[in-house]
Amino acid sequence: MDKAYIDEYFTKDLGEAAGLICSSVQLLRLQKESKFFWFIFANKSVCEQLANDYWSGGLKLDARRYSEVLRSLKDRLFSQK
Repeated sequence: MDKAYIDEYFTKDLGEAAGLICSSVQLLRLQKESKFFWFIFANKSVCEQLANDYWSGGLKLDARRYSEVLRSLKDRLFSQK
């Protein structure tokens, strides 16, 4: 398996993806699978920690930035359908 692929973090949750982007993690690509898309990020270990913070309610983000990123991700998803 390619080492770069091993260091990638996958999520299909839109809110989590927006939180990761707001935390300055690089979104590498969207990958379609059946009827949904995976958001694929660089640096798996960093993403895992941020995702844990997101799901536990401990991830502190700028609300306006989060809203903008969420809207941008939705636009990207709908443009690919």
